[in-house]
Amino acid sequence: MHPPVPDRRAFIAATAASFLAAAGARGAVAWTAAPWVITSRRAYDLVIRGGTLFDGLGGGGTELDLAITGGRIAASGRRLADRGTEEIDARGLIVAPGFIDVHSHGDGNMEEDPRQESVVRQGITTIVVGQDGSSRGPRARAAGGEPTDPRAQSFNAAFEAIDRLQPSVNVASMIGLGSVRAAIVGEDDRPATADEMARMTAMVEVALAQGACGASSGLEYTPGAFAPVAELIALCTPLSSRRLPYATHMRNEDDQLLESIDESIAVSRGARCPLQIAHLKTQGPRNWNKLDAVFARVAAARAEGLDVAFDRYPWIAYQTGLSNLFPVWSKDGGTPAFLARLVAPGTAARIRTEAIGKVDLIGGWDNVLVASARAAEDKPAEGKRLGAYAKSIGSDPYELSVAMLRRNNGSVGMVGFAMSEENLDRILAHPYGMVCSDGGAFATDGPTRRGSPHPRGAGSFPRVIAKYVRERKALTLEQAIHKMTALPASRVRLADRGILRPGLAADVVVFDADRIADTATYEQPFGYPVGITAVIVNGLIAVREGQRGAQRAGKALRPAP
Repeated sequence: MHPPVPDRRAFIAATAASFLAAAGARGAVAWTAAPWVITSRRAYDLVIRGGTLFDGLGGGGTELDLAITGGRIAASGRRLADRGTEEIDARGLIVAPGFIDVHSHGDGNMEEDPRQESVVRQGITTIVVGQDGSSRGPRARAAGGEPTDPRAQSFNAAFEAIDRLQPSVNVASMIGLGSVRAAIVGEDDRPATADEMARMTAMVEVALAQGACGASSGLEYTPGAFAPVAELIALCTPLSSRRLPYATHMRNEDDQLLESIDESIAVSRGARCPLQIAHLKTQGPRNWNKLDAVFARVAAARAEGLDVAFDRYPWIAYQTGLSNLFPVWSKDGGTPAFLARLVAPGTAARIRTEAIGKVDLIGGWDNVLVASARAAEDKPAEGKRLGAYAKSIGSDPYELSVAMLRRNNGSVGMVGFAMSEENLDRILAHPYGMVCSDGGAFATDGPTRRGSPHPRGAGSFPRVIAKYVRERKALTLEQAIHKMTALPASRVRLADRGILRPGLAADVVVFDADRIADTATYEQPFGYPVGITAVIVNGLIAVREGQRGAQRAGKALRPAP
């Protein structure tokens, strides 16, 4: 049994207390010789006036002003008398904590374009990266194939690099267990030795000590897919004392969905750590009826004392690599070995049968959209359904997919249409469900406007409010805000984020609840949301009425002790 799991509201309140104590005396001058306090008049850096303020904890909104100074919330109240150097008229608008994307890939091209336009413009002020088993540290094996020294791969160095970039949003990161395995074991499908297990465990412990906010796995991706349950339990055990989560892209999200849920819970039980099921889905029409069984397993685990939760993006299509349609066993030894097996007489037929079976499960090749390809010959396929595109050029879709993978060194992006809208309603509304994008960062201009990325990277958080609050009424506005703010903040122990309260960090989004909406589509993904008036990151205006602020204020974040 786990020790008692703290209530999330209690955790948020407790971890906020130290900040509130430090802030309590600001703005006032007190004399011990008299039983009264004279409040000093002063200007704030920024005042947001007259909005309906949702604090992030799940309650309704209240009409309040919000004052910000020095990157933190200085005061909230009705009709604050003191002025701000800058002011935002929020009458008729919602004022909420900046959205926290608990499962993001928004750091993937941060060096190319630290503006992170598609992220910040949807109201996201913090992203949690290092997902699906892949993180900035540790690095892969050094030249010559020697295993990496775990202490040479510093999360501190990664965080310092983020701070030097000055991204638009805050960045917290998990340690990717697939990256750990690649650094020590390599790309081979084999058990780790005792020495390798010790090295990998040390790597996880160092990362957590330096500020990783959890550990992630990507068990559909190699080499993480080669990790057995015992290895995952051992590597997740250091999470227990810190109450940080194991976030897993499970081994299977379709025909073996329930078995994969059981495996994930077994890791949580064995490591005595919280479990975050990444982008929970029931993939393929024949698996849509399994959601009740999934929820029953989550409820049973929580009744046992395990801390189990999950997240999901608001779309019925996923994004991954085209190689994900091919069997895990075919990737043993890395990309060169995989590409060779695709055409080798001894393996090609078996791979074809298994890959086509995976495609049939999601409804055929027209449910596979080509998102990105590097080879010039394949650029015309971007943004097109693979089945229709293959027909248009007189090719078999399977043979075309193999040719594309070989021309692009295995790196072809795809979007797969495989999920149920009704199940998505229920997943988003579940009390232990959080909102994520699972998306990257891109822009309508500059170096990251390329390919045909999943629109979730540009519109997930506004879409939840527009489609699932306003249109489908799957959840209320206050529930949605909670799932985007305080709930994910508490999950990765970001103590001063996700809630609007004096003394805490000033990450804020101001939006029109009647107008906020995503505009990006599968066909036209390069579109920013509408209905967002302002986004404030660490007290500075990042976006106001569609215009970027003069400074980028994001920074690396570490979890509370």
